[in-house]
Amino acid sequence: MVRIRVLVVDDHRIFAESLAAALAAEPDVDVSAAGSGPAALRSLERAAAEGRRYDVLLVDADLGGRLPGVRPAVPVQEVGEDGLVDGISLVAGVRSAQPHVRVVVLAEKDDPRRAALALQAGASGWVAKDCSLSRLLTVIRGVLREETHLPPALLTGVLRELTAARKHRTESERLVESLTPREREVLRCMVAGLGRKAVAERLFLSPHTVRTHMQNVLGKLGVHSTLAAVALARRAGVGPADLAGDVVERGGQLA
Repeated sequence: MVRIRVLVVDDHRIFAESLAAALAAEPDVDVSAAGSGPAALRSLERAAAEGRRYDVLLVDADLGGRLPGVRPAVPVQEVGEDGLVDGISLVAGVRSAQPHVRVVVLAEKDDPRRAALALQAGASGWVAKDCSLSRLLTVIRGVLREETHLPPALLTGVLRELTAARKHRTESERLVESLTPREREVLRCMVAGLGRKAVAERLFLSPHTVRTHMQNVLGKLGVHSTLAAVALARRAGVGPADLAGDVVERGGQLA
């Protein structure tokens, strides 16, 4: 019998342990539980090192925890000032590190927007926490056959959200393509969080020239602030300038 290895990730201990116990009663399921994002990542790494990889993660949509080195790949509004990230951001981190793992998000309530974000992050399913065990097992086995599972009531809303996101991304890409190579370079520096002076030093330009480039970038992108330009750039897939190992020479001195 081929056994399915499942990891339940939920910071509500009673729920996690109860769900794990219910799944463990199935003859073809091996299950463990983790109470936080970092604990889940450690479990995944340890299992991979021991040659017993997990097949499916069941992740709480409202999971809270610090994920060192993992940045949200989607614009999750629930990321707070204290650095806490939710389960959808964990989905992105897991799918990036171990793409073979299928992730199903467990949610307290149906939310088309967040379900769409989960799918964009790489989730294979969105399931209500109060669904039946038989339904959950159907989803677990289904995602291993490359199926995507959503509640029927969410389907129309999720498709609408994904269509809107694709439209915004395409429009953002078109605007970024209108920039000159130098303007795209300046935009990448803006995405990296560099101010005008730092951009000037990095690109060996005068601050006045950088200001002109930044104004041109904002104008061509149709936005009125650096923050809005950075948000648009990220939608278009523009990453930050690589600042690692940069050495800037100033007046004969290395900075």
